[in-house]
Amino acid sequence: MAKSSNPENILQMGTGGKPLIVAISSRALFDLDESHAVFETQGLEAYAEYQIERENEILQPGEAFPLVRKLLALNSAIPRHQGVEVILVSRNSADSGLRIFNSIEHHGLDIQRAVFTNGESPFRYMKAIGTGLFLSGHADDVRQALQAGFAAAMIFPGARHRPDGEQLRIAFDGDAVLFSDEAEKVYQAEGLEAFSRQEKQRADTPLPEGPFKPLMQALQHIQSAYPIDNNPIRTALVTARSAPAHKRVILTLRKWGIRIDEALFLGGKPKGPFLEAFGADIFFDDQQVHCESARQHVATAHVPNGIRNP
Repeated sequence: MAKSSNPENILQMGTGGKPLIVAISSRALFDLDESHAVFETQGLEAYAEYQIERENEILQPGEAFPLVRKLLALNSAIPRHQGVEVILVSRNSADSGLRIFNSIEHHGLDIQRAVFTNGESPFRYMKAIGTGLFLSGHADDVRQALQAGFAAAMIFPGARHRPDGEQLRIAFDGDAVLFSDEAEKVYQAEGLEAFSRQEKQRADTPLPEGPFKPLMQALQHIQSAYPIDNNPIRTALVTARSAPAHKRVILTLRKWGIRIDEALFLGGKPKGPFLEAFGADIFFDDQQVHCESARQHVATAHVPNGIRNP
């Protein structure tokens, strides 16, 4: 279960004028399924040889590629914000990672820094990097980052929908993602009636923060450099909550000074069709069942945080 967000992370993420830093694994950025199969069946040495032999073969975009392209495009729009930097973090060696950098150059991505760990977890570099968001295809790395207080998520394969347009659209679940899992614990232990009663009684008490609150703040900091009606970023809260539990969420965001562009209180309806209608470039959720619905429609990332992820 993740710790509370570290105030130091918030400073790194732009409220002090520093860039939002997104650390991304090579498997999230590019389609490495074939290469990973070699690793799984034949081991690290065979995998390295496979990549070196094919280092001039360009990799195809992975699930997070469109998101990264739009994040980097924020730097060339209107330079009135702190910017975004994407850093590659990879379990490849520098030798086997050359194919990845060749692919980055081919696709025209402005990614200049990288950490190659040759099979070991890149987790220990998260703080040094100043990570504001970590996206990976490796579950253990994501869990370690979350436990240390970083916003982190595991990219799901198989998104069918690729949004058109240049605006970056990011959707978040509420409990255990933007907020802590305090309310979810009540729901799991005592049921819907107790959950609804508590949320109504505590409507004026802000929810504790979750691991993605600092990321939301950093995105809003970038948004603030542009007019609301012509903004390169649009955000949405997509939650299974419904009335009367919606009120505490709205008042919590107001207390935090965070503006969500769209809020969808779905009362348990499948999230996928709504996310497709929103046009999300990525959706973050802590529950596998919602991720499975979402991934049929948009790029989806699982946040293994909270009581639903022991």
